[in-house]
Amino acid sequence: MGIFSFLKDVGEKIFGGGEAKADELKKHLDAQGLDTKDLQVQVEGDQVVLKGSVKDQATLEKAVLAVGNNAGVAAVKTDDIQVEAPAEESVFYEVKKGDTLWKIAETVYGKGKGGKYTVIFEANTPMLKDPDKIYPGQKLRIPPLK
Repeated sequence: MGIFSFLKDVGEKIFGGGEAKADELKKHLDAQGLDTKDLQVQVEGDQVVLKGSVKDQATLEKAVLAVGNNAGVAAVKTDDIQVEAPAEESVFYEVKKGDTLWKIAETVYGKGKGGKYTVIFEANTPMLKDPDKIYPGQKLRIPPLK
């Protein structure tokens, strides 16, 4: 997949707003219930490096978002991850001020498709707990419509 950029000063403050720590990121990632036990987390400055294997593309993308959407993380590198069941990659979208999941669905899927916001919400669970709680700078997975 490569390197994914994030806004370093935006996101959950699981480190108390300080520097990213590999052990805390790993705990946070595992708490999402994504079956990421075979992923290792390393921190190099403000970049997180994920290594290991995951069962599918969705799990990889959710892992990237789970660690990247934290204050103190500017990038997530995934070059050393093996995906057991590769699939089409999702598009990543950066939330802008005034966005809602409905508006995002209309933007990426097309006019009249706002009701597909549930697809976006489901693609970002368990990181998103409520479809009304997104914030500017947050990155979201936008899967292709089937």
